[in-house]
Amino acid sequence: MPIYAYKCESCGHAKDVLQKMSDAPLSECPACGAPSFRKQLTAAGFQLKGSGWYVTDFRNGAGAAAAGATAGATATAAEPAAAAPSTDAGAAASTPCGSACACH
Repeated sequence: MPIYAYKCESCGHAKDVLQKMSDAPLSECPACGAPSFRKQLTAAGFQLKGSGWYVTDFRNGAGAAAAGATAGATATAAEPAAAAPSTDAGAAASTPCGSACACH
């Protein structure tokens, strides 16, 4: 059930009320009894989380940089594997991946 914010236009009394969406809006102020208790327009009380949302992936540009770095790492890792394997220790040390990878 959603929580609705109400405010009295006469006395200024404010209250949050847990109501069903099908319930009729309140109209009588619980503090002064005036029929000017109105529902307020408020921001949504939820946040979308997980990958693929603006908040988690694209807010600071970090998502675009991380995606570019991942694509660059994949291309770099594929290049030495596509080259002919070398058994020369000097050649292995001069490659971008060094001699610790499986391609040497």
